Amino acid sequence: MNPPPESTSASPIRAVDVIRKKRDGAELSRTEIEYLVRGYTTGEIPDYQAAAWLMAAVLRGLTRAETAALTDAMLRSGEVLDLSAFPAKKVDKHSTGGVGDKTSLILAPVAAAGGLLVPMISGRGLGHTGGTLDKLESIPGFNVNLSVLQFCRVLESCGCAMIGQTAEIAPADRKLYALRDVTGTVESPYLICASIMSKKLAEGIDGLVLDVKTGSGAFMKKEEDAAFLAELMVQTGERMGKKMAALITDMDQPLGLRVGNALEVEEVLQVLRGGGPEDLRELCWELAAWMFHLGGLAATITQGRHTAEQLIVSGQALEKFRQMVTLQGGDASVIDNPGRLPKPRHTLDVVSPKSGYVKAIQCESVGTACVILGGGREKKEDSVDPAVGLVLHKKVSDRVTTGEPLCTIHYNSQALADRAKKLVEESYEIANAPPAHPRPLVHRVITTSVEAN
Repeated sequence: MNPPPESTSASPIRAVDVIRKKRDGAELSRTEIEYLVRGYTTGEIPDYQAAAWLMAAVLRGLTRAETAALTDAMLRSGEVLDLSAFPAKKVDKHSTGGVGDKTSLILAPVAAAGGLLVPMISGRGLGHTGGTLDKLESIPGFNVNLSVLQFCRVLESCGCAMIGQTAEIAPADRKLYALRDVTGTVESPYLICASIMSKKLAEGIDGLVLDVKTGSGAFMKKEEDAAFLAELMVQTGERMGKKMAALITDMDQPLGLRVGNALEVEEVLQVLRGGGPEDLRELCWELAAWMFHLGGLAATITQGRHTAEQLIVSGQALEKFRQMVTLQGGDASVIDNPGRLPKPRHTLDVVSPKSGYVKAIQCESVGTACVILGGGREKKEDSVDPAVGLVLHKKVSDRVTTGEPLCTIHYNSQALADRAKKLVEESYEIANAPPAHPRPLVHRVITTSVEAN
């Protein structure tokens, strides 16, 4: 592990000059950005000056060089994992967040079974979107709070490990994000890029596949906004010597059929056994193919997809998942007996008010319904109920008859279920005909700073 750079008490640079320079639209040097990040992380630069700079960056934007320098300074504010002792290529995947998106739990064991090293540092639910760590913790005993040494031991044993951000990884990001959250400076694509990439590159990876969501259930509703962020992250990663690919994928409806932590783990196990919903399987094979391609284990995406599918058929990916769960303290018996996962006390069907076709699903509302049930956090200090959530029976383009279940709510509180039911009812749009042009699952792929065919 590489230590963070030492602080210099005396510097010819002044924070107020860096703020003025960005306020006036000039490009900051790498040295100025490093000074600002280091000074704020150590406490030498106060909140009010950092907040002034953040607002200037939001209003004026950052150049590609500034974004790369900011990312590098943030990732080097703490430990950067040195995984050079592991001979395998290190490739990870990151999603910008969606509803029912449990692909990480499938991709990590698939990629590891295929010969990659997957050091995955993940997050918790944010807003209406689910979090990988919350899903994993629905497996009794699963420990996402490993030390860096324990993390590396799990990687050495099975090739993949999934943990939360440690105190040593990118501390500048944690401090700056907390400040952005209360100063109206979260939405800048440049700051989002630096935040995501600083954490992922601190993993010591060789390559990164980005799943950038767009649609009603994504943070970036417009495809052009998602594409801009994807291109920015690809270029930033490439500037730092990493192999990069970004897939712009659809989040106009939930991914798969289950939304909620334990429910999504059940769906993960279905896919790892060769079943599960078609859209979830398809996206996993596409993302895995790019992981194998960036890692040099597949010459083409088609070959990479075939490799992923064979690792499922052979059972190797499922066994890799079992191994990871065991090594991280989880109850591996849930893999053969998903009934041991947390279960709700009650279920409730949401039925269709008329016959027709599902024209659209307001995806963010479905995610919010899960949060209301207790499957996410409405406040930072809230605990998560792993048993609650929703099972969808109908998705876009499906035919439905009057009184037929659209979705089943899994709940432990009647009052919360009533609130969630209303949201789900309002989220479904039933029409006389299916949509003429259903949205594709993968909208486009961006790699080497340009779109891939």
